[in-house]
Amino acid sequence: MNSILKKIRQSDAFNQENRIPYTKAVLLMSLFTFTFLGTEFLFVDMISRIVSGNQSVSAQNYALGISVIGFVLYPLFCRICKGKLQSAITFGAAILSAVCLFLICRYSTYTLTMCMGLLLFLILGAFGSAVFYKTLCLLEDNTYIARLTGVSYMLGILFQIANNNLIHTATFEAGILSSFILLLAVMLIRSENNSIVPAFSKEKTNEDSGESGNGSLKIAVVLILFVTLLTCIFSTLDNAVTLVHAGGTVDIGQWPRILLALSGLAAGFVFDIKNRKYMGLVMYCVMVLSTICIVVLKFGGSFLVGLIVFYLSTGFFAVFFTSGFMELSRHMRIPELWAGMGRAVNNITAALIANPVLALLSYDSSIAVIVLVLFLFVAVSTVAVVYTFQKKAFAEQLITDATNTVSEKEKVQKFMELFSFTEREAEVFGCLVNTEDSVQAIAENLYVSRRTLERYISAIYEKTGVKSRVGLLNLYNK
Repeated sequence: MNSILKKIRQSDAFNQENRIPYTKAVLLMSLFTFTFLGTEFLFVDMISRIVSGNQSVSAQNYALGISVIGFVLYPLFCRICKGKLQSAITFGAAILSAVCLFLICRYSTYTLTMCMGLLLFLILGAFGSAVFYKTLCLLEDNTYIARLTGVSYMLGILFQIANNNLIHTATFEAGILSSFILLLAVMLIRSENNSIVPAFSKEKTNEDSGESGNGSLKIAVVLILFVTLLTCIFSTLDNAVTLVHAGGTVDIGQWPRILLALSGLAAGFVFDIKNRKYMGLVMYCVMVLSTICIVVLKFGGSFLVGLIVFYLSTGFFAVFFTSGFMELSRHMRIPELWAGMGRAVNNITAALIANPVLALLSYDSSIAVIVLVLFLFVAVSTVAVVYTFQKKAFAEQLITDATNTVSEKEKVQKFMELFSFTEREAEVFGCLVNTEDSVQAIAENLYVSRRTLERYISAIYEKTGVKSRVGLLNLYNK
């Protein structure tokens, strides 16, 4: 009896230790969300005091565009710089970011403010790529990755709301942002030394790197196109709402941004249903609603409805492109690049189309807007279908790869990676498919109660999409 209690305590201690990496991952991603959005808000505010509104929008687009370069350069930085050199450069970049922030607050000349802004967003782009990659290293698998993204996004937005409402001095705001950037850099440096090796870096056989490697590249290309088109839809809705608000007839206040935070949280929980099986379908439905809303706003419909739809859809979209690429990056050759690709694709697309879309929406004729929206709707619908089938085919290929492994241990490990099993779920899964023991016997062998084991089994059924042990065996022996 004492030995059983000891096993249970050890299991509880293990579960407690597993919460620590998730907490660190949430903190990393929420800090980045807050610092990036907060810095963007401060930069546009300062640059607008020097130049006109149109030039401010252009400056914001340039900043978003150059942040993409930072996202892409991070993998190269990882390969060139190692160990203490990498840590020193990371901390030095954080110090340089703080200097840029305080120089931006002075807004002495347009040239200096613009140069400091571009340098700052280049650094933040690289930090963002590092954050998404290090989050993967901390998590080890994709279990509840959308939920984690949603929680992080919500916290980042709430931090920004609090910062904007409590801090009213630009220099003080720069100091707050600088402190958080330094904290982010310290967390990245510490995770550099203590990172957990994720699934994609484990040694693979030639059989594993064939069809599945080609499949991952195909679905990555389709996902890039999908996110690009979705960005066009949501940026158009953003600009449509902005034009109404710019007229000065409606004061939106702060409450819609709270709705944005809550929508991100809801998206994380909704997307993770059935191991993100319906994530693409849910995102497509949100896109359809947003498309209808653009047309309604253009014809003078309710601004309040448009505003609510905009913030709800934006939260879902942010969680979609972030978790979608993070999930896929485990199967890519350069995970450091692909982990943050969602944010990079969104930023560059938003920067490139902002001015043309704003000009189009400003025209008196509604026909051009309707034609554009219909074209985007058809294009997104087509790509959504291709993405759904590509993702399904890729999952099936991974199952086939798993069944071709030599040993049962490797086979169970493959299924663990594919369906994001926890260590305990993988252990239960192995007992279910490799033994004929009853549920009670398995519970006794694993030193857990029958009720606890049944919870593990239910989680396994939910992740694999089966409803019985027979169905699980059929999937395993497929």
